[in-house]
Amino acid sequence: MRCISCQNISIKIICKNCQNNLLKSSFYKRELQKDFFVYSFYKFDEVKELLNTKYEFYGDKIFNILASLSFQQFGQSFEFPNQIYAIPIDDHTRHQFSQTAILTKHLKSKNIKPIYNKLKATNIVKYAGKDLKFREQNKRDFIYSGKKDIQIILVDDLITTGTTILEAKKVLEKNGCEILFALTISDASI
Repeated sequence: MRCISCQNISIKIICKNCQNNLLKSSFYKRELQKDFFVYSFYKFDEVKELLNTKYEFYGDKIFNILASLSFQQFGQSFEFPNQIYAIPIDDHTRHQFSQTAILTKHLKSKNIKPIYNKLKATNIVKYAGKDLKFREQNKRDFIYSGKKDIQIILVDDLITTGTTILEAKKVLEKNGCEILFALTISDASI
């Protein structure tokens, strides 16, 4: 197979050289509400094409690489005094895989336990390319069926306006959960 970035022969869809040189993660911070932050690992322009592979049959391979270079490293270095949970936002499989479930899986560590299929959108509307007004008028209408009174890291692939993350946060808080922060691969505003 050939690396999709440099076209050199590679065992992986993105070769180690490109992973090490082109996909070095950084750490970006955005305040969505007072004292509630979303942390992202890449500038949007750096990974836009890779994020769009969520619609392709090979996208799971791309998301596993991105997650191992960012979410996994974060999870391994994250220290917290007690067990916390990572919850993907709407990890329903609509294509071949769930990108949020893949990202969440890579957070697993001594302090972080992923839990799946607990935060579901009942309104399956596509937000790609839509403005804030459209997003506010077409809420996801999340339902939560997980543990109550736990501390959570919310996981999504991309933050644009922040409406999805804030709506998910509100539903979890109504269930007595404390949302520590959210993690995304990229922030479209960066």
